[in-house]
Amino acid sequence: MSLPPLVEPAPELTVDEVRRYSRHLIIPDVGMEGQKRLKNARVLCVGAGGLGSPALMYLAAAGVGTLGIVEFDEVDESNLQRQIIHSQADIGRPKAESAKDTVLGINPHTRVNIHEERLDSSNAMEIFADYDLIVDGTDNFATRYLVNDACVLLNKPYVWGSIYRFDGQASVFWSEHGPCYRCLYPEPPPPGMVPSCAEGGVLGVLCASIGSIQVNEAIKLLVGIGEPMVGRLMIYDALEMTYRQVKVRKDPDCAVCGPDATVTELIDYEAFCGAVSEDAQEAATGSTITPKQLKEWIDEGESLEIIDVREPNEYEIVSIPGAKLIPKDEFLMGDALGGMPQDKRIVLHCKTGVRSAEVLAVLKNAGFSDAVHVGGGVIGWVHQIEPDKPVY
Repeated sequence: MSLPPLVEPAPELTVDEVRRYSRHLIIPDVGMEGQKRLKNARVLCVGAGGLGSPALMYLAAAGVGTLGIVEFDEVDESNLQRQIIHSQADIGRPKAESAKDTVLGINPHTRVNIHEERLDSSNAMEIFADYDLIVDGTDNFATRYLVNDACVLLNKPYVWGSIYRFDGQASVFWSEHGPCYRCLYPEPPPPGMVPSCAEGGVLGVLCASIGSIQVNEAIKLLVGIGEPMVGRLMIYDALEMTYRQVKVRKDPDCAVCGPDATVTELIDYEAFCGAVSEDAQEAATGSTITPKQLKEWIDEGESLEIIDVREPNEYEIVSIPGAKLIPKDEFLMGDALGGMPQDKRIVLHCKTGVRSAEVLAVLKNAGFSDAVHVGGGVIGWVHQIEPDKPVY
């Protein structure tokens, strides 16, 4: 389905801009008018991480006149494997500032607006209102639903991408012309069911593959060329090197874009998605200890069974001394319960405390009432107890 151009062309290109964009200008489908549209375009990128890095760099190189960056985080060394907009020298800097510097280094003709704040229901509508199109580079469900709902309410196209390990997905959601994100995923997955990239990992170059597809779709929408992926979901398998497409139809009962929509304003998306289930929250109440408390128990010779519920490859990176590895799924399936000691206090931990809280709920339901978990997980342990160990 072809769509009309999203923006009007700018009055003119300067001589310098003509030189810079000459390879676009000689493409008949883009040409002078298409490049003027890119110059006049205002694109917001949510996140300056794995997907946001290539997206921002290629949007700038393509000649998008105004780029907005929503990002509140700082550059960490673990980001550099995939977040190519940042460099070693940027570690500790705000990502928004680092990304802005890189964008301006690529194209000084691009104006960059940075929004150094966490995107939420209180500011999304105001931030989005100034842009023609939203590119989503986030990696959590709460923000994806927030971005989608704000785009539907403001009638703006939403260029979406998702990455995990070796797999990527991309699509364009625009309720005026097709489905929205909620038509594809009406409800978020159960808490703890789908691990994030921070828990499961991601092949660094996959970010470039999906991020460049997002920019390709953005350019098509802005210029009015080709057939944007409205109503189509692209699925990429980097290991098998395959692309396939799935049709996505508009859901007539969609809570956001359907004729009888019940969501008419932004909601609490953290509560809607629930990073931790209610059972886990209840189990963790009064049964969460700090890394320092665990260290004290170890030093005092307490009878403990310290269990690491992460995956083996995570355990190889860093571990708490004396911890026994039993991945979370073995508890969820019930396989690990028979081997739990009755004469020791069970102390669970994961990377940050989310997965261990879910396992804690399983143990509590199985009768291990004095079991506890470590808030902050092994990352908290390293920061507070063994700072010389690596984190990931």
